[in-house]
Order: sequence, then structure tokens, then C-alpha cells
Amino acid sequence: MAVDTLSVPGRAGDAPHVVIVGGGITGLAAAESLERAIRAGVPVRYTLIEATPRLGGKILTERVGPFLVEGGPDSFVAQKPWAADLARALGLGPQLTEAATVRQATWVLHRGRPRPMPVGMQLIVPTQAGPFVASPLLSPLGKLRMALDLVIPPRPPGGDESLAAFIRRRFGQEALERLAEPLMGGIHSADPERQSLLATFPRFRELELRHGGLIRGMRAVQQRIAQDGGRRANAGYARFLRRPRQHGFRLPPPVVDHRPPAAGAAPFLTLRGGLGTLVAALEARIGGRTLLGRRVVSLAAATAGGPPYRLWLDDGAMLEADAVILATPAVAAADLVAPFAPSLAAEVRAIRYASTGIVTLAYRRAEIGQPLDGFGLIIPRGEGRAINAITLTSQKFPGRAPDDHLLLRVFVGGARTPEALALDDERLLALARAELRAIFGIAAAPVLSRVHRWENGNPQYDVGHLDRVARIERLAPEGLTLCGAAYGGVGIPDCVRQGQEAAARALALVGRLAAGTRPTQIA
Repeated sequence: MAVDTLSVPGRAGDAPHVVIVGGGITGLAAAESLERAIRAGVPVRYTLIEATPRLGGKILTERVGPFLVEGGPDSFVAQKPWAADLARALGLGPQLTEAATVRQATWVLHRGRPRPMPVGMQLIVPTQAGPFVASPLLSPLGKLRMALDLVIPPRPPGGDESLAAFIRRRFGQEALERLAEPLMGGIHSADPERQSLLATFPRFRELELRHGGLIRGMRAVQQRIAQDGGRRANAGYARFLRRPRQHGFRLPPPVVDHRPPAAGAAPFLTLRGGLGTLVAALEARIGGRTLLGRRVVSLAAATAGGPPYRLWLDDGAMLEADAVILATPAVAAADLVAPFAPSLAAEVRAIRYASTGIVTLAYRRAEIGQPLDGFGLIIPRGEGRAINAITLTSQKFPGRAPDDHLLLRVFVGGARTPEALALDDERLLALARAELRAIFGIAAAPVLSRVHRWENGNPQYDVGHLDRVARIERLAPEGLTLCGAAYGGVGIPDCVRQGQEAAARALALVGRLAAGTRPTQIA
């Protein structure tokens, strides 16, 4: 990888120039797609600019002695194919690792005690009557209200609604408070009362419309998986998750091993060496100019006769570009486009963010005092705890800690406990240890502790988010693409997809430039 930390020349050579602003996974995926096109003979140059000294964004893997610590995400959804396909294309297929098999994956804190999620629950949808009825997580009336999903008619098509409104309508208030809020809201660090159903869990709305309710719909999905070995059901789900766009240019396909997922395949994947392995492989793959520790302070859309875009860096250097991919947080993108596209900037700036923190701790198993099973614990707001959830990392994925140790992560902040992030690292660590003592009885001193903070790191998909994204796409001038976690999905696979789609748009523009057609200039 070529890293230029000195001069930034202008439009040297005849090949069109694409500038990618933001070196998180979205920007890296865009750069890899452009690199693939270049190696296939497409005449294009690109520059990747990242304001911090490292690439990867919220993907941050640390090796601390025998422990593998993830400071951000630790896995990605397997049914969304883009991240796994990219890993395989980079030669990382043998490192892809499924979550371990455990008797009970998820626990829920109920009246101060960890209780197992009923067997057969798909997210919060019960598919087996016996375990659901026997579970103490809901009252008899709460279970009866959830069962009414079988007879409540679907809401007519049209319009978004909050996750909370949807769950109340289908399953009732108790299911919202004890199951949906900690699990489904927790995935997005969001307030379910504001969280967009269509932008975060569109599958639920599809099940309601297609099958009349969630319980019937989830059972139908399971029956299809059982009948065809998972191939058609998983492929159909992947097609549903894809939002194909026609850009007039087809990227050279990566070489991957497309094996159909088996029935009962693990829902999450990671890499044996941590998700930072994916970042390192992308960094080694891309051959375009990469500028680290350099910040774009101004972006201008040129008038007629000049190059479409000019970018000024914090050291005074200027780049000219035929296309720009803004793979930055929304507020940074809004600041850059405001001078020439104020309506676009207003829409982008309206995307809210929440701050989150992760406290990672390691303990000797002999000092824990009780066996801990499963992958983790979710905590309903009504429990009044100062933390949101706990993940038992070393039980979820192999190779994270020695066998005689337990590595876990405690989550704080978001819409639930924003006040926790006002604490300094020492007090935040003390809070996490106090919560582990109260919940699990862990009084021992940890052998390892790490605190990672993500200030304004989690975009909030409020009701109407998809409509806002559609307006953003309409308002963006030709040659400018905004992409990343703020827009079309917060998970790693969705960010990879968005980066690849942004590269396809830029390459479509390159094709028009080669044909002698300049993009529309902005006066």
C-alpha cells in the first residue's frame, strides 16, 4: 500500500480521479472495488483520505498477551453476504469462524437474575409453544398477549412506524419492555420509541404482510429451511436484504467460494485473528494513494469548465476529483457539502448519533465462583441497571482467551445509559465491576481491563429514515456519493455493500468520462 504523507499533486495524468474520504470499512470496501476495476483494465485513479492515523474506523482489534480484544464490533451477520464474500475474495476464507455451539446462547436479566431466553425464540418471536409457556420472563397475561399475534390482522401496507409501536401492536407492552427493548433496541443502541422499523427490522414488517403475523411468518420460514436444506430460504433472505441499483457499470466480480449456507448455519461470523484481520488485508490490497492523519477541511463543486470537485486538506494541499465518495460520519459529510448543497447538508445533519462504550475484562475462571453459560446477557431498561448488556466473548468465539480464563465485554451508553459515558475510565471500570458483582457474583480483580469509547459513533435510524436517505440520494449532485453506517445499514456487511455500490457509481461516471460526457456542473 502506498502511503503519501507529504505532497498531494493535482490532476496528474489522464485517468479520472476518485477521492474517498473516510477510511472505515465503507471507504476501504470502495477502495478495494476501485482497485479491482483498475486491475481489470479500467482507467481510473483513486485517493483514500483518513483523518486519523489508522484505517478501519470502529473495527479495532488488539492482541494483549494471550487475549484478543475487540474494541468495536466482534462479528457480523452471516446471512448478509457482502462481508464474508469480501473476506473470501481477500483470501481470508479459511479464517472465517462461526460462533461456538452452546446449550443456551442468550440470557435475559429478570428481577435481578439471569434467565434463559426460551428455546425456539427467533429474536423475540416464539416458534415453540412449550419452552415459551414455561419461561418466567413474561407473565401469563403477557404470554397470552403475544399469542394474539396469531389472530391480530396486519396493518395495511404503507408508511414507517417505530419499533415500539410495531411490537406493541403485534405482541403487547410487556414483550416490548422485557424482550424487544433490550434485544432489538440494544442492537442499534437506540430508543425503540424513535427507532424506525423499516430501517432496522424490515423483515418483521414483511413477515406481517406476507403471513398475517410474526409467529406464522417465522414458522413458515423454518418450514422452508427444513424442506430445502436452507438453500432457497437463505438465498431468498439475501435477495430481500440486497437493494440492487443500476449504475451502468458492472464491477469485475471478486473470486469467492459461493457455497450455499446450510440449514441451521450460525447467524454470526468473525475472523480467527479478529476483525482487524479484514482491515489489514484490505490495507495490503489497495494500491491507490492513501493519506493517513490528513483531514479534508473543504469541498467545493466546481463551476463550468473546471474539474467537478476540489478538496482542500488541513495542511493546505488541494486535490481535484472527478468523483467523491464521502464515507464519513454524517455530521462531517454535512459540514463538507453545506457550502454548495445546503438542502443536502440539512438532511444529512438531521441524522442523530448516540455515544457508546465497551469495557472489556478478563478473569481467571477459578475465581469467578459460578459457571457462566451462553454468549451473553441482555438487560431490560426496567431492571434499573447502569449497563446495557454483557457478552461472554471467549465463549462466543474460540481463541479469544486461554481456556482457564473468561473474556467478557460490558456495554454502556447509547439511548439507555448515556450518563455512564460521563465517567472517566477508572470510574467506568469500577461501575462495570460493580455490575458484574451484582449480577454474576464476580468479586475477583480482573487480570485485564480495557475501555473503548465511541463518541457519537452510533447513527440512530429514527422513524422516516429510509425516506430521508432517499431524499439525500436525490439531492446529492452527480459524482458525489454519501455512504456508510449513517445511511443504509450499520453492520459491517451493509457498510461493505454501500462502499461497493459507491465505487460502482464512480466507475459509471468514469465510463461516461471515457465516452466524452462530462457530469453536470454546479453553478
